[in-house]
Amino acid sequence: MPSWYKVPVAAKQSTSLYFSIYISIDRMLIDMPAKKTAFVTGAEGFIGSHLVRFLQAKKWRVIGGSRVMEAQSVPALPNVEFVPCDLTDGPRVEEVFQKYEPTHVFHLGAQSLPTVSWADPVGTFQSNIMGSLHVFEAIRHMKRRPVIVSACSSAEYGHVPASAIPVKEEQALQPLHPYGISKVCLDLLAREYFLDYKIPAVNLRLFNTTGPGKTSDAPSDFVRQLARIKKGLQPPVIEVGNLKPRRAFLDVNDTVRGFYLAALKGHRGEAYNLCAAKTHEIGELLRMAIRLSGLKVEIRAAASLMRPSDEKIIFGSTKKIRQHTGWKPIFSIQQTLQSMLEYWDRVL
Repeated sequence: MPSWYKVPVAAKQSTSLYFSIYISIDRMLIDMPAKKTAFVTGAEGFIGSHLVRFLQAKKWRVIGGSRVMEAQSVPALPNVEFVPCDLTDGPRVEEVFQKYEPTHVFHLGAQSLPTVSWADPVGTFQSNIMGSLHVFEAIRHMKRRPVIVSACSSAEYGHVPASAIPVKEEQALQPLHPYGISKVCLDLLAREYFLDYKIPAVNLRLFNTTGPGKTSDAPSDFVRQLARIKKGLQPPVIEVGNLKPRRAFLDVNDTVRGFYLAALKGHRGEAYNLCAAKTHEIGELLRMAIRLSGLKVEIRAAASLMRPSDEKIIFGSTKKIRQHTGWKPIFSIQQTLQSMLEYWDRVL
């Protein structure tokens, strides 16, 4: 027992009093939580901004790294600091990590659109592969290496046969576009740095995630148009593409809780699917959103919104992360859509 830990007790004090003081201090030190510092890459993004708020509410110190600093993406919150950090700038990444010495890194910074990756595969690889390499190299050079949880993607799986749905983590990785390839690279990179350099890495393969602030997916498109109709900003008509595919949309609040539990309880070197527990037809989500809005609208098919091909179903098994961390979805799709309607009603 170190000398600073002992409690001086006068000779006339009883032995029982000494031990009661000793045990009280012992319990106090055990219960005293270690200060956690999170570095969140892509903190200005949809999931990243929600994760910053979640960790701040947990009393963590949060450093948000962002390539583009915009006033509206930098909330004034206690124990939260935003810093410019372009992941393609390796020396800058190392400088920031050495300065803030995070205990946990949540790596979400990426070019995240498959359509953009087809148009600019080189830029996508520079952002997603070289950017990730700079993050892992910066961690490798730290004296105390933090836990890193990386945002990988269900796009790594590519087309999955119906017999393999819901898809498990053991499914072959056969991505169909440069974005998916870049996420396979991140997945393998994290595992390699865990095996070779003992960096405590955990990967989350994210399936469809939505919620307040999301853009460019079917639910957000539907609720945004409904909010515009309510405010008289567009006629009561919603143009749609294929409404038959089935998707499992996870609420962003469940997603960020998944990152949190993966950091604390996830097995190092492992990859986990993070997906909602149930699929819905896209048309069902539209009808649900209309019902929640209380509006009467016309649904009109638009050829311009029809894709050449659509996977019939995208759905991942979450048995592994449930067993390892205790995570499970809490929010229903109805709750998610309602929160999105309220969000767009506020911001439009």
